[in-house]
Amino acid sequence: MTVGVLALQGDFREHAEVLRALGAEVELVRRPEELARVSGLVIPGGESSVMDKLSRTFGLAGPLRDAVRSGLPVYGTCAGLIMLADTVLDGIAGQQSIGGLDISVRRNAFGSQAESFETELDVPVLGAPPVHALFIRAPVVEVVGPRVRALARLADGRCVAVQQGNLLGTSFHPEITGEHRFHEHFLRMVSGAEAGGRAAS
Repeated sequence: MTVGVLALQGDFREHAEVLRALGAEVELVRRPEELARVSGLVIPGGESSVMDKLSRTFGLAGPLRDAVRSGLPVYGTCAGLIMLADTVLDGIAGQQSIGGLDISVRRNAFGSQAESFETELDVPVLGAPPVHALFIRAPVVEVVGPRVRALARLADGRCVAVQQGNLLGTSFHPEITGEHRFHEHFLRMVSGAEAGGRAAS
């Protein structure tokens, strides 16, 4: 399968390395014609407001929204989760998201980069052992819509991983910590979508 990684900004190279290590063909996506060639897409961590501006500059914002609505499997980490959220509670003036996930997120919910932290998360869909999760200027999911499954929560109950149909999102960065199970889970989603044809999420 060919999986795209949105390569406008952020840590797209790290995602590409993980996906290649798991056996996927990887396409770095910067233009609509590259997006059209992939069976799934990863939106990396970075700066969500910059990704938004660049996606509009490169003519990708509309095709990305269309792809999500058509059922393309998409996995967003950190800024990517913000990009997939229907509602960004504290976006900068004019900031837009692609949408698709029936959630409301808050950017930089844990403070500055100096306040980054690591923790262990129980993620039942991935089984044991717990996921070692790294949070860097991370968002948090403040509202989980009725169509969304919360996959992981912090000890205080805040939601940090979600899935809705073919859309997957995490507040943290498994591509940095060597934790590949979320990427494996996503590749299974892509394979399932390929086998069954795209279904609306």
